[in-house]
Amino acid sequence: MNNLQNHTSEKYRFTALDIFRGMTICFMIIVNTPGNEETTFSFLKHADWNGFTPTDLVFPSFLFAVGNALSFVNKRWGTLSTKTVMLKVAKRSCLIFLTGYLMYWFPFFSLDSDSHLIFSPISHTRIMGVLQRIALCYGIVALLVYFLKKEKILAAGVGALVFYWMILVWFGSPGLEYTKTGNAVLSFDSLILGVNHLYTGEGFPFDPEGILSTIPALFNVICGYLAGTYIQRKGNNRQTITEFVLVGLGLLIIAYAWNHIFPINKKLWTSSYATLTVGLDFLLLAAIIYWTDFLKIKQGRNFFQAFGKNPLAIYVLSEIGVTLMWLIPIGDTPLYSWLYNNIFAHAGGYIGSLLFALWWMLSCWLVAYWLDRKKIYIKL
Repeated sequence: MNNLQNHTSEKYRFTALDIFRGMTICFMIIVNTPGNEETTFSFLKHADWNGFTPTDLVFPSFLFAVGNALSFVNKRWGTLSTKTVMLKVAKRSCLIFLTGYLMYWFPFFSLDSDSHLIFSPISHTRIMGVLQRIALCYGIVALLVYFLKKEKILAAGVGALVFYWMILVWFGSPGLEYTKTGNAVLSFDSLILGVNHLYTGEGFPFDPEGILSTIPALFNVICGYLAGTYIQRKGNNRQTITEFVLVGLGLLIIAYAWNHIFPINKKLWTSSYATLTVGLDFLLLAAIIYWTDFLKIKQGRNFFQAFGKNPLAIYVLSEIGVTLMWLIPIGDTPLYSWLYNNIFAHAGGYIGSLLFALWWMLSCWLVAYWLDRKKIYIKL
């Protein structure tokens, strides 16, 4: 009977986790693929610099889910040697990092002014990115989980927030520590990676997923891990929901107080931002547990679970698919723009842009649903 209860409890825990991850991937695809960037609703855009929008919660939530999943995986390590565990962690970290790097490099060729294919040089490819940050955070936190006790893991997460804050203060331009061009993140990543390997979406070389700003992101993964271990120890009950709500609210208070001296900023991944997003994720996870285990609402479960069971694979698919749409010409227009202009734009600029994003999200969902039906789960 106990085994049956444990199996049932674990099933529900994974259900809540799959839904949490699925929601994250669903919203991530929507915000990453607007039909027209200029006519996108403000809540579907990242804050320009300081500040916060719902879109700014997406990536931190994915890192929180990575930590949550790690709390289940690490239970299998007890029967393995240290060497085997280290190899597993290193292999997965490298695979995720390499996938992210190749995804940004794809399609490896471009057209010159005479429409000749030319090889895209490695010297000008972006090194860091979303998957690369996931890889680094997973690898580092996995090592902390394996070698340290929970109290020390939490202390390491808090220490990362404080340490990062001190770095920005000490090494940023005096009085400009949190500005676009005076922050230490820009200086450090430019020095280590080189400006040719940085993201240029800000209008100048600056990577919002760079090396230095990965330090506070560790806190998101660590808290996701601790949330997962707590659920496994206490179960999906009212006490768990209450504790998650209290922790979430407490972190929100800290974040907004910290914001007055260390602004909430996604692109710098400031410590106040990491604290804010973890607090919101605790509240969101509590709501999902209440939805699945107490209200027993089944509507929407399968939709989000399909995304949640193959999160990294579907994310890569969505990004590569968009790249291909920009490469395939319809006359003189890329397929991406052609679809928006000839189909979705008729609904109006803002609505049409949103409908395009929803269409692409649903297209990716069909692949996720098919993979789930076939019991195909791609582990990066």
